[in-house]
Amino acid sequence: MDFFALMDALQTRNGLIELGIGAACMLLALFIARRLYHRWFSHHPERYEQFLPYLGFRLVLPLSAQLLVILASFTWGRLEHAPMLVLHIFSALLFWLAVIRLCTAVVRQAFPNGRFERHSEHLLATVLWLGFVSWAIGFDVAVTDWLESISFSIGKTRLDMLTIINGLLWVTVIVVVALWGSRLIEARIMKLKHLDSNLRIVFAKLTRTLLLIAAVLIALPVVGIDLTVLSVFGGAVGIGLGFGLQKIASNFVSGFIILLDRSIRIGDRLMVDNRVGYVTKITSRYVVLKGADGTEALVPNDTLISGTVINQSYSDKNMWTSLPVQVAYGTDLDLALDLLKQAADQPRVLKNPGPNAFVTLFADSGINLELGFWVADPENGFMGLKSDINLAIWRLFKQHNIDIPFPQREVRIIGDKPAQG
Repeated sequence: MDFFALMDALQTRNGLIELGIGAACMLLALFIARRLYHRWFSHHPERYEQFLPYLGFRLVLPLSAQLLVILASFTWGRLEHAPMLVLHIFSALLFWLAVIRLCTAVVRQAFPNGRFERHSEHLLATVLWLGFVSWAIGFDVAVTDWLESISFSIGKTRLDMLTIINGLLWVTVIVVVALWGSRLIEARIMKLKHLDSNLRIVFAKLTRTLLLIAAVLIALPVVGIDLTVLSVFGGAVGIGLGFGLQKIASNFVSGFIILLDRSIRIGDRLMVDNRVGYVTKITSRYVVLKGADGTEALVPNDTLISGTVINQSYSDKNMWTSLPVQVAYGTDLDLALDLLKQAADQPRVLKNPGPNAFVTLFADSGINLELGFWVADPENGFMGLKSDINLAIWRLFKQHNIDIPFPQREVRIIGDKPAQG
């Protein structure tokens, strides 16, 4: 179909009447589709989830509209005896709308549940039909000619809007395909349980980086850009890295060093600048450190390389902790030490090596003891465990009449003069 011939037809009386008839047929078909939906699906939503009822409903609008257009064109032809262009175009486009809706519904049914949603199907069908309409009426040729007419020069190169849009589309498609492929490869790599977690992250990041570089190298020649310009661009990037982006580059390189030397892994317990937390994510720029209170700190990779980091689970995640206890003078210390060990008999406390108790100081108010023990799961915190052990110590000391002293001060007044009458 010729777009300009269609425009000429719409400028005539018959063409405008045909356009109005076609629009009226579409509105009537839309009314029929809505009535059918309210009658068959509004009170029975389970029918909308069934393939055949759903497919039938999707075809009601285009097929009923086409039938109405065919009847209207037959009636209008009998009355006017004039060639009809607009109604024939309406009929053809409605037929292909029905075909596109049928194909997209079948494709969605073929995909596993949840992989291709109904909204995505409707969007795809609409885009495909609009693309077919623009091609069928020749609108794409008119738009192409108009974009080619908008041109300008950059140096010795002549560019037009069509070339720019075409290049952007190609670059977008190639980069999106590269990102999609990198996600698929990354998902497969992360499932390789026989590889160390750090190595899996390294391979995944290298794959994404290499695919993006390859996508750019492929996209530039497609757009028409000579790859020799990359030498100039690379020099500019090098200067930028040397002056303004050196910290970003340092973090990027430090991230790969951390992953390759396996000094920090996902799940490690770190102490960085008096902050203790667990590593939940390692990126190319920072490490996510999640504290016991739920807050997350983003620690730059460069900080972990250049500073001192205490990895409390580098070779073994078991942790040693202790509880101070004070008893009164005159207490049977051997009994008190045994009771402290009994109080540490908790599910989370390791049996080998087992808990131990020590006499640490003869203080002013009493004798300081300390109960030390190893915890197998420090990621679950210490407050609840220490509370349970303290309660057990309190009960055992009460059963065996062991006093826990509190600070006391005795004041004596020496040389007090008697009061004079």
